[in-house]
Amino acid sequence: QSLAEFVGHTTQLDLQAWITALLGQTPTQVIVTEPEYYAVLDGLLRDHFAEFKAWLLVNRVLGEASFLTDECRILAGEYGRALSGSQAPISQAKSVYYLTNGYFSQVVGGYYAQRYFGAQAKADVEHMVHQMIAVYKARLQANDWLSPATRQKAITKLDHLGVQVGYPDQIPALYDQLQVDPHQTLLANVIALTKVQRQDLFARFNQPVDRLRWEMSPATVNAYFHPFKNIIVFPAAVLQAPFYSLTQSSSQNYGGIGAVIAHEISHAFDNNGALFDEYGNLSNWWTAEDAAHFKQLAQRMIDEFDGLPFAGQTVNGKLTVSENIADAGGLSCALSAAKAEADFDAQAFFINWARVWRTKARKEYQQLLLAIDVHAPQKLRANVQVQNLADFYQAFEVQPGDPMYLAPDQRVNIW
Repeated sequence: QSLAEFVGHTTQLDLQAWITALLGQTPTQVIVTEPEYYAVLDGLLRDHFAEFKAWLLVNRVLGEASFLTDECRILAGEYGRALSGSQAPISQAKSVYYLTNGYFSQVVGGYYAQRYFGAQAKADVEHMVHQMIAVYKARLQANDWLSPATRQKAITKLDHLGVQVGYPDQIPALYDQLQVDPHQTLLANVIALTKVQRQDLFARFNQPVDRLRWEMSPATVNAYFHPFKNIIVFPAAVLQAPFYSLTQSSSQNYGGIGAVIAHEISHAFDNNGALFDEYGNLSNWWTAEDAAHFKQLAQRMIDEFDGLPFAGQTVNGKLTVSENIADAGGLSCALSAAKAEADFDAQAFFINWARVWRTKARKEYQQLLLAIDVHAPQKLRANVQVQNLADFYQAFEVQPGDPMYLAPDQRVNIW
């Protein structure tokens, strides 16, 4: 929206003054990610201003109470523990680690990666990533339901895909500016550190996009595709057993991190990735016909998961569809790469796929995730996706009538 249109949504706040103060300049356009919210913002603020003030106050208190005393930290976390079903607060030592890692994530992550991951593993995983990219490229070239124009754009996007594995080569200069004053209180230090981080963030406005910047600590057990940059990222901490290890077989590694790698690649081509081009710019490169066909295929994945019982409730197939499609494509492509290795072991591949999704959580937390998480429950990620692959039935001699048997016409395959 134009700046005038955006700030015109409410007279209760001087949005233009805030934007200019934060950025040090006045933009001409604003990307509005929640247009329906801003369309009714003026009425919300005018009719419920007291509630907004109370909400802001409560959030401020809960957000900073843990920096006062350990008693306040435990008390402030009581509501969150009730939501998740946690029976006790985390230890003070763990809380301190999380706080430190929050501000010095690349420093902590760099130390972790160098000590527990290393250059040999980094090179090996990078090889696996390029193997996965090659499998996807071959599948795109042979795809029979995308139009030639959309198929070529997908291949172009794949050719431009950035890859970040393990850890960055350099620690960002920002960390030289983050200084802790031992003579100040913890709260004062947190406020000062946050201010430096925010200033660095807003200073990047209107500057060229740094596609090499790491936005996640190497010490994080996670992986992601970034649509705005067209990159896939695999921090060192996720590159450990059972996901990956130099001591595991290739089949185990492909069933673990290989499937995760291919999962993230597939996000470049799903209903969300289709909105961004090879440079991460907002540009829908699908034809209307291809998008409609993909929607029909996606509906099959929605139907496969929708209503499955879990934790006393049921799965929302529409909420989890993008991640389920990525799981299906990731597992299938990783299987193809694993089968190309001389030591392929189908059972080892599928067993490690199930192993990486092991989890332990209370019922309340599982129910919370059912309501908000775009991923299916991990037990179902392990057990449902394999039923779509013929190799699974051969590996374990699954026959009609067995609990995990799914008739061929019910199996879902998109990529």
